[in-house]
Amino acid sequence: MNAIIVQSGEPVTLIGGAPVDPLTLAECLRIAPQVVAADGAASTALVHGIMPRAVIGDMDSLPAADRARIGEDRIHRIADQETTDFDKALRSIAAPLVLAVGFTGARLDHELAAYTVLVSVAGPPCIVVGHEDICFHAPQRLTLELESGTRVSLFPMRPVTGTSTGLEWPIDGLDLAPWARVGTSNLATRAQVTVDPHGPGLLVILPRSCLSAAVRALGVSAPG
Repeated sequence: MNAIIVQSGEPVTLIGGAPVDPLTLAECLRIAPQVVAADGAASTALVHGIMPRAVIGDMDSLPAADRARIGEDRIHRIADQETTDFDKALRSIAAPLVLAVGFTGARLDHELAAYTVLVSVAGPPCIVVGHEDICFHAPQRLTLELESGTRVSLFPMRPVTGTSTGLEWPIDGLDLAPWARVGTSNLATRAQVTVDPHGPGLLVILPRSCLSAAVRALGVSAPG
């Protein structure tokens, strides 16, 4: 288990190595102003004019010039090759919330590995923020304030059951599993949606426009 490297009372934006849209990054920074980079994504932070508070990873992709610019006091190498840089970084952060940007839209194997980390790492609550969608691991009790008709997709990364209210197709009594029944393309039918999974492993996928609602549902105040 990694030691805590970054301890923050504010939410943290964690930048990954996939392409980062400036508008997406700006939206994340409004909610999570502290910045951590996963390995070579520190170069992305610098391109956007951001000096990361810490760079965490196995340091196999950070150019020497950027490393020198950042300074060794901000570089934290975790050498093991059994975990991804996303895993290493998330385990090393203590914060109310992490917004992970730059982890979608490039290599599919890296993106799938990120979703595995969401349901397996005992770190802070984390929302992966993509260009179209956001994704997070459902807590034991989730209450979302959404507009009626909003797409609410539930994807099980392991067998899981649960209950829900405010969904067009409730999950009560269903056995969800990645190789069997999943819960994608569901819809909110009222302003408040609840999802109560009976155990870990359920991902919630919402439109990007629901980021602030998801942040509030995970117990953090979000700018209007």
